[in-house]
Amino acid sequence: MVLRRVVVTGLGALTPIGNNIEEYWNGLINGVSGAAPITYFDASKFKTQFACELKNFNAEDFLDRKEARKMDRYAQYAMVSSDEAVLDAGFNFEKLDKDRVGVIWGSGIGGLETFQIEMLNFAAGDGTPKFNPFFIPKMISDIAGGHISIKYGFRGPNFTTVSACASSTNAIIDAFNYIRLGHADAMVTGGSEAAVTIAGMGGFNAMHALSTRNDDPKTASRPMDKDRDGFILGEGAGALVLEEYEHAVARGAKIYCEVGGGGMSADAYHITAPHPEGLGAKNVMLNCLRDAGLQATDVDGVNMHGTSTPLGDMAESKAILHVFGEHAYTMNLNSTKSMTGHLLGAAGAVETISSILSLKHGIVPPTINHFTDDENIDSKLNFTFNKAQKRDMNVVMSNTFGFGGHNACVLVKKLEI
Repeated sequence: MVLRRVVVTGLGALTPIGNNIEEYWNGLINGVSGAAPITYFDASKFKTQFACELKNFNAEDFLDRKEARKMDRYAQYAMVSSDEAVLDAGFNFEKLDKDRVGVIWGSGIGGLETFQIEMLNFAAGDGTPKFNPFFIPKMISDIAGGHISIKYGFRGPNFTTVSACASSTNAIIDAFNYIRLGHADAMVTGGSEAAVTIAGMGGFNAMHALSTRNDDPKTASRPMDKDRDGFILGEGAGALVLEEYEHAVARGAKIYCEVGGGGMSADAYHITAPHPEGLGAKNVMLNCLRDAGLQATDVDGVNMHGTSTPLGDMAESKAILHVFGEHAYTMNLNSTKSMTGHLLGAAGAVETISSILSLKHGIVPPTINHFTDDENIDSKLNFTFNKAQKRDMNVVMSNTFGFGGHNACVLVKKLEI
């Protein structure tokens, strides 16, 4: 069976450093930190009192007020980013076969804030069950993809992937496969998350996953730095329109790049900690290269999972050295989580978008907040510390790893006619 080629024709982003693609990219290349004290609730008694929230975002600027109230924030974010991506793709809806266009979305948690609100309201009452009729439709993790398909009438494959922080990368890979196997001509894919809540912050604090650098939030996310002490919780969404190459060419679409391949693996080791030698990370990158039919030496850069956790950064760096050998020293590595924080289930989408924009603009965004080398991480690797670097990029990989040992990697490359 001949697999069809898949390209990217639309992008949308809603992030802590920019509320659209242009703002997001400018934030990335200028090394902007999205971390700041939490405004959504009083976090004064929390171990971590800061996060990477969205800035100057009002859902009603984009969505009908009545409709917005029926959505959890994570679904609102999905709608805003997917609207940007679909508009960017430039479909002629009168000619588009909507039976051949689907939506595969990713979210690690879904409507956490909605669940929190309903439970707190119930606990404050007298035990009489009084729940919002939209409680369940707002909370469930699949509803974002449902809202997207309903708005545009896309009747193709539609579901949600949930694999913790690998969720939206898995969504992209699934969308890629549905197109290249002939089940769809185009897919809206990506992921969204809105876990900066009392429950989200409290839960991650309880497991000692978050940085507690409350005195200096903007420098708290320090991937590969000796003094890193955990990740910064972020929120937002990233959306991509993937399309079969001939379908895109036939309608004269703008093409950003080609999706070369995707890889998946499991650590099979621990519910939260990575395999200490990066076994799952190694396997997922090898699987991605194999799927793309490329050699390790073809890769110019890797957008690392790079969460700023003591164990995770070290394990991923070991895996990169194992996969790429001496070639690893010639590549640009980076972690954009140093700027956006960790968007959990949306991380894979916003980081794949960063990788795509690196191909387009020939610039590698930096890993900011590096102060001290970690003797356990090879200092000869180029982590693009503190300042963006110009480089003609042809092939970039993006890694995402989730609690439970879920690993996903997607490869994008410049289009070859």
